[in-house]
Amino acid sequence: MKYINLIIFFFLSIFFTPVYPNENIVNQIKEGNKIIFIRHSLAPGSGDPHNINLDDCDTQRNLSIEGISQSKNIGIFFTSNNIKVDNVLSSEWCRCKDTAFYAFTNYNTFDALNSFYDQKFYKNKKKQIEKLKKFIKNWDKDSILILVTHYVVILELLGVSSGSGEIIVSNKDYELIDRIQID
Repeated sequence: MKYINLIIFFFLSIFFTPVYPNENIVNQIKEGNKIIFIRHSLAPGSGDPHNINLDDCDTQRNLSIEGISQSKNIGIFFTSNNIKVDNVLSSEWCRCKDTAFYAFTNYNTFDALNSFYDQKFYKNKKKQIEKLKKFIKNWDKDSILILVTHYVVILELLGVSSGSGEIIVSNKDYELIDRIQID
């Protein structure tokens, strides 16, 4: 039995070795003057139901069990690397608020981070992006700003696609510094 456990452990360690970001990016984040975009954690599906109501999570696509675990792992990444979190802002969508809650506990919502993927919200895109850019322009660059948002917002600002729960580090000029995928 002892040997079977060793064999199982060996195979698991080969196929499921966690990927840790290099120390360089952690040190860069700690320096401040970084914007951390986080796409909400795993919430299976695409878009939202037609009857979406931002005040009712039952009408939205929400985090799965894996998404909740992924969100907690995002928080663990920050705490285990002693990264001081100054300001966390989240989209008003429940999957973003839940990601922010499970990762950091304390956050505020900011409507400029909301999704405009669905045609129902697409009309808000230009106003939201302008509002977000103005906020970032006026942001105190010595601190770390964490923005929990959606694929479309990250794509619009940074020009890169993002996976669920992915951390994308940029500077105030929207230049990509690094990416960290949290499982």
